[in-house]
Parts: sequence; C-alpha cells; structure tokens
Amino acid sequence: MNEGVDDAGWDLEPGDEIEPVVQAVGRLLKVCREAAGMRPADMAEIMGYGEDMVRKMERGVRIPRPEFLERADQVLKAQGHLKAFMEDMRKARYPKKVRELKALEDRAVEILVYSNHNIQGLLQTPEYARALFEMAQPAYSPDEVERGTAARMARKAIFEREPAPTLSFVQEQVTLERPLGGKAVLARQLEHLLELGKLRNVTLQVMPTEREEHAGVHHGLIHVLKFADGTGIGRCSGAFNGRPVSNPKDLRILELRYGMIRAQALPPRESLAFIEQALGRL
Repeated sequence: MNEGVDDAGWDLEPGDEIEPVVQAVGRLLKVCREAAGMRPADMAEIMGYGEDMVRKMERGVRIPRPEFLERADQVLKAQGHLKAFMEDMRKARYPKKVRELKALEDRAVEILVYSNHNIQGLLQTPEYARALFEMAQPAYSPDEVERGTAARMARKAIFEREPAPTLSFVQEQVTLERPLGGKAVLARQLEHLLELGKLRNVTLQVMPTEREEHAGVHHGLIHVLKFADGTGIGRCSGAFNGRPVSNPKDLRILELRYGMIRAQALPPRESLAFIEQALGRL
C-alpha cells in the first residue's frame, strides 16, 4: 500500500462555502464504487491509498485531488462522471481566502500594490513562494505548504487574462536583495521580475533604501483593486485596522498614498536596471 496516503487530497476547511460541492463529489464517488461492486478497502488497495482516506473523501471531509478523480473514473468505469469534477476540485483545494482574493483579482481592471517585506505574491516564482511558506511560524504542514504554493501560482493567471488589467507594483529594495530560499531562488525570482517588467500592462518600480522621504514607512503594505463599474476594494496593513475597505473616501486615501510612493520610487526603466544590477551581484 502507498505510504503517502496524504497525496490523495486535502482536508476541507470547516464552514467553507464549497463544502456542498465536495460532499456531492464524495457521494458520487461512493455511488460509483458501490456500482462497481467494490468495498472501500478494495478501492483503497487498487488506488494505492488508505481505506480511511477513501472513506473521508466519500463523506466529503477530504477534497480529492483531480488526478485521483481521473484514475478513479477509469478504475470504477464511471464514464467521465467523476472526471467532470476535476476542475472544481482543483479550485476547491485552494484556501478559502485565496479563492476569494483570486475572484476579486479576476474582476479587477487595475491593481496597485506596494510591498515592503517580500516580493509581492502575484510576482513570485514557485520556488520563492514555497520558501516563504516553509519559513512561516508556527510551521505549516507539508500539505499546507503545497496548497499555499499552488494557490499563489494559480493567481498568476491574471498575467494571461484578456483584456489585460493594468498592474502597478512598487517593491522595497530590500525585498530584491534578501536571499529568501537561497541565492539561486532569489536569482530566478529577479529574472522573473525582469520578464514581467517587460509586459506592456505591468509597471514595476523599486523604492531605494536611501530615500530620505517615504510615504509608505508609517502604514506599510498597500493593495488596491479597481473594477470596471468604478468601484474598488483596498487594504493597508497599517490603516483601517488592516481591514479591507471599499467606500470611496477610504479608497481615495489609499490611492493618494500609493501615488506618493510611486512618485518617490525609481521610474520603471531605472527600476528594471536596478533589478538587473541586483541580479548581477548574486
């Protein structure tokens, strides 16, 4: 029997609104298994997973991996009924907060981000993102690290969206120099920033450490999303108690603050040159 039983799927977060879909897939899995004349132990043996894992998926408390559903569809001769839920389960594996954020980013026509501790999530490579999750305290489980990394990479689909949104990022110099995950990881991350910085809808700027005036030092991270209907939502780690805001007055404050940060940062062309120099020093 396969020792890596956790590879079968992910635990469902309590109260997640996607729970009914996961439970429906579990019931379908059970129906298909029984129709094939198999016991949970029989299916577990064929699939290479623990019996308890199969029972958890059938009860809807464990999210099946898409690959599990694809193979189960073949084993149980489900005629594509299980495979039809592969994309739903692929989305379900992402933490609830990430799904909500991605839904907002998918609607946004403009995104403004100032990041001061690490490379912003939308800009991260898989290796850099994984390194961040692995150094979290309290420590994440391997499953949580994998889910978090996969979810963050799923958000990067925004760079391929049509019509393309306008994306503006300001990164602190230190985030380009701190070798989180090691120098090789940072080097690939900087190369990725240079690639993204060449996209016509992306503006990437660097805030030099030597700046004597800095509109972001007091309030920290800023994240603003604007939508086609003129509405928006934003968050600033040091303002409004860190909560998301959507009323025009509060959004205006965040936009003004971000605008000042952009003005104080290096222009886009100089910023890309700065990143190239940082890469050359590794």
